[in-house]
Amino acid sequence: MKIKLELPKIPADLPVLNEEMYSIRSKDELGNGTVEDMILDHMDAVKVSLEKMTFKNVTIMESSLPESEWTDVIFDKCDLSNVDLSGSFIHRVEFRNCKLLGTDFSRSRLQNVRFLDCLGDYSMFRFSNFKQVGFEDCSLLSTDLCHLTLQKTFFTRCNLDQAMLSGSKLKGMDLSDCEFDELQVEIEDLNGCMISPHQASSFVGLLGLVIKKGD
Repeated sequence: MKIKLELPKIPADLPVLNEEMYSIRSKDELGNGTVEDMILDHMDAVKVSLEKMTFKNVTIMESSLPESEWTDVIFDKCDLSNVDLSGSFIHRVEFRNCKLLGTDFSRSRLQNVRFLDCLGDYSMFRFSNFKQVGFEDCSLLSTDLCHLTLQKTFFTRCNLDQAMLSGSKLKGMDLSDCEFDELQVEIEDLNGCMISPHQASSFVGLLGLVIKKGD
């Protein structure tokens, strides 16, 4: 089933707002601009609101931006590894070819969010609410996807090996073109999940079965 996501609504010819990002503080609102080719570090702000923005070739490091609101934003070739974005509201946002190693999205609401060609190993989404969220051609090794509320969410051609999905109901989810040797998941969470025949052996242990090798 093809799930259509709403695209970010961003005006053309946005002004550059690099300098404004250096001084952002808690509860600040920033919008209608682009941020390009810069490194931002040690940002520590709560409840920041960013709207109608593009970020290109931007690195955010050693930073904490929890409980923020991101609406109509595109991240292109950005590095947000280990950034704390927990408890945020992320709406009509695209992450394109981004590095999200260990990024913390836990307890967030994601709606109409697309992750395309992203490196998201060890990222955290635990206890988040997904509505119309897509992961395409992403690496999600050992990603924490536990206890998610999932509506119209899809994973396409993703590496999900060792991903943690316990407590996330996967009914209607098609993982057949994803790559994994093992998922950390409870058998009841797999009810109605679509997998390929060669993936089925990954879940034999959950059923208490033992595969007997031939003589």
